Amino acid sequence: MKKFLLVAAAVVALAGCTTSERDAALGGAAGAAIGGLATGTASGAVIGGVAGAATGVLLGRATRKGMCVYRDPRTLKRYTDVCPAGYY
Repeated sequence: MKKFLLVAAAVVALAGCTTSERDAALGGAAGAAIGGLATGTASGAVIGGVAGAATGVLLGRATRKGMCVYRDPRTLKRYTDVCPAGYY
């Protein structure tokens, strides 16, 4: 039951994230799991988490070329849409 609640909390937390934050969180979680399992130490999990988060952000950006993040000035919410012509 505890595992289910932990997974449910993680899903709810990730649902409120922007795409870049979600990429970083998923990369960090995967990196921490791999680092912890590979080394069997907490420091390995931390290093793996940092490396995974950085990789998640970079891969997320690379897979969404031509998309820009905008902020609505009225609500201050961020959203993703196609970039203007000539903007990369």
